[in-house]
Amino acid sequence: MEGEPMHLALDAPDEASHLLPVYDQLGIEPVEGHGVRLTLADGRTLLDFYGGHAVALLGYRHPRLLGTLAAQARQLFFQSNAVPMAIRERAATALADFAPPGLGNVFFVNSGAEANENALRIALRATGRKLVVAVEGAFHGRTAGAGAVTWNARWYGFPRAPFDVRFAPREDLAALERLLARGNVAALIAEPVQGVAGAVALSDEWLRGARAATERAGTLLILDEVQSGMGRCGAPFVATAAGVTPDLLTAAKGIAGGFPAAALLLSDALARSLKVGELGTTFGGGPLACALIEATLDAIAEQDLVAAAAARGERIRAVCRVGPVREITGRGLLTGLRTTRTARAIQAELLARGILVGTSSDPHVVRLLPPLVISDADVDTLAAALAELPA
Repeated sequence: MEGEPMHLALDAPDEASHLLPVYDQLGIEPVEGHGVRLTLADGRTLLDFYGGHAVALLGYRHPRLLGTLAAQARQLFFQSNAVPMAIRERAATALADFAPPGLGNVFFVNSGAEANENALRIALRATGRKLVVAVEGAFHGRTAGAGAVTWNARWYGFPRAPFDVRFAPREDLAALERLLARGNVAALIAEPVQGVAGAVALSDEWLRGARAATERAGTLLILDEVQSGMGRCGAPFVATAAGVTPDLLTAAKGIAGGFPAAALLLSDALARSLKVGELGTTFGGGPLACALIEATLDAIAEQDLVAAAAARGERIRAVCRVGPVREITGRGLLTGLRTTRTARAIQAELLARGILVGTSSDPHVVRLLPPLVISDADVDTLAAALAELPA
């Protein structure tokens, strides 16, 4: 999930604005996007290595998305989940085919936080247990339940959740086993790559060990692939690459190429445990969102973007350890650049050179979440700019 805003020198607040000041504002105003570049109100152009918190999966002004949006809007702009729609069925089939095997049941919602809330709710209801284990460094959203399993307490303002939460240290299977041995753990929720924490990838060995441990304990495994999924990490989902099938998996961010949408995928056993009416959403699974989900998955396949993400990620690791960069973390195109100086300083210096990057909750990690359509030349442009910066 997304949590930590990007930071830069801020403009003075607009006295006339009626917007609640929720986010720090960057001192730039994008007015147009094309491919992997943004045009600003002042006429400057930026190479976008942040993709709107990983949402611009296909970049900007992608012809398939534009055509799909216009066609679906002309045909049917909205209708409720109380009526069947062919486009919703097609989007669900396409997503289930893209996901790890065994997750053939799809519930469309609006955001990653909503997907995680529903995953937690299902796990608590299905098991009858009241304890959830999360992983140190986690970010799962800012709603009540998702915030409760988020590592940083400032992202939720509730004295308690309707369930108890314990946090397991990263990569420590023995500690996880001890928590699961309590016998009352409904679910383990984990991000295969912790984006907000600074692109911290949990190892395949840990993911497989966690799957085995939860199965032994009768605990459900929820993988939050809101940021790491949809091909970004060089596989359809990190779970796919690790050979792990969770009980529930959440996806969002670029799932519809920039349109607000998310999904919860779950096993047959859990799907059978749910009755009609136990879950619901007004806008989730609307025709516009579903048409764009289908179009995004089609574009990923046609342009071979899963392989492209893997290749560009390797390129970043090969050429970007220059200047102030001392270590490169993450997987594929969910990448962290650990720097000798603060990420905020690096962000400002790159912005002055026409490149937009992000930060994270780690003050020394620059986060890269570019569109999957970036080229080797774009990566080389970033590397050249980094090489110019003081170490």
